Amino acid sequence: MNTSLRVPLNASPEQSQRLQALQALFAQACNALSPVVQQSRIWNRVALHHLMYRTLRARFPDLGSQMVCNAIYSVSRTSRLVFQHPDSPLNLTKLGDKPLPLLRFTDQCPVYFDRHTLSVKDGQLSMYTLDGRMRFALALSPQDEANFKVYKLLEIVLSGSDASNYCLAFQFSDASVSAAPVLEDAPPEATGEPAPPSAGAALPDYVLVEETP
Repeated sequence: MNTSLRVPLNASPEQSQRLQALQALFAQACNALSPVVQQSRIWNRVALHHLMYRTLRARFPDLGSQMVCNAIYSVSRTSRLVFQHPDSPLNLTKLGDKPLPLLRFTDQCPVYFDRHTLSVKDGQLSMYTLDGRMRFALALSPQDEANFKVYKLLEIVLSGSDASNYCLAFQFSDASVSAAPVLEDAPPEATGEPAPPSAGAALPDYVLVEETP
């Protein structure tokens, strides 16, 4: 069983604006990739990377190379949840030969980070934004701090839509890693496929579904 940690950011209005800008551009990159998934029925992260990384990098230069990779990961992960989860109404077995619907990511979609775009050290968080790094002081318990040193970090997700509810969710593997640097193995670059969606998950609330006529 994996361990999760949810940390509120207590963002100021100025910080919130920067996070909203990052979310919006991240969503645009995801939405540029969604038609490729719909038309090709490909959502394997590595395959999508080979198909679209250069195109997305050229189209969204302000997002940065690693965040483009993370947007590809986000689309891969969400598509897997929508089209493969047994509880999804859009599971491929239920769609049959029908065309795939188009997934549209809202501006409040979660943003995925990795060791290149977010770091935690001595209770200080440093995270990528479109106009430079932003820093927060984290009030972590001794056990929470130990998790960063002892366990492998599987996933880092920013969620929220305004200063009052922005938070980061960290998911750790219970498998111990010896002397591993913090955020050394973030999922977008460490694995070919996203982590399996949670059991009983419904369609994500940050995705709008456009049915194909």
